[in-house]
Amino acid sequence: MVDGVRLSQIDETSRGDHYHLTAEDRCYYLYEYTSHRDYSFSATNQLISNLKKKPSQGDQPHYWYKGQAIGTCGRALGVALNPAWLGNATLVPVPGSKATDHPEYDDRMERICRLMRQPAPDVRALVRQAASTTASHEAGQGDRVTVEDLLDLYSIDETIAAPAPQAIGIVDDVLTAGTHYRAMHTVLAARFPNVPIIGLFVARRVFPDDPLAFGGL
Repeated sequence: MVDGVRLSQIDETSRGDHYHLTAEDRCYYLYEYTSHRDYSFSATNQLISNLKKKPSQGDQPHYWYKGQAIGTCGRALGVALNPAWLGNATLVPVPGSKATDHPEYDDRMERICRLMRQPAPDVRALVRQAASTTASHEAGQGDRVTVEDLLDLYSIDETIAAPAPQAIGIVDDVLTAGTHYRAMHTVLAARFPNVPIIGLFVARRVFPDDPLAFGGL
């Protein structure tokens, strides 16, 4: 999935699928992940499914695919990004749904960031999450975390805030509504008001043409 991969930008034709984004946001993605379809639907769905395997499954044979997916995502983003930008930017991974003291804590996004080039780029987990939440892909329709919820949980890790970034890339696996991106952008822009910020995603969520094919899920 890496050869010849290019980033696409969210624009007026796709922004409506990600309602927390505004026209001022600069967000880019590699692939399209189809919602309400399982891993067998497409190569991207399989990639994301492998990426989201839980740490508690680490002793199972199929967990090997998670490491493969992390490597694929890191290489693909590294190939697609402008080397000059990557050499000067600070990559900030979106925290996983589980806090660092939780058994299911997952550092996959930080690992992806570090694999984008060798030597590793400037990767800093500048945004800390104070408590665990329910993962968006596991939450019910009315139970998903909100921007306001995340703003209550997010804070800047001042121990790694210096030197100030020259440019920031917020990195996440799947762009859905844009909830986590909006909260991350808000916190980072308040702390680094003059630093340009973009969003980088492995995939954006799209909806199937026939949403009732799987029982209306």
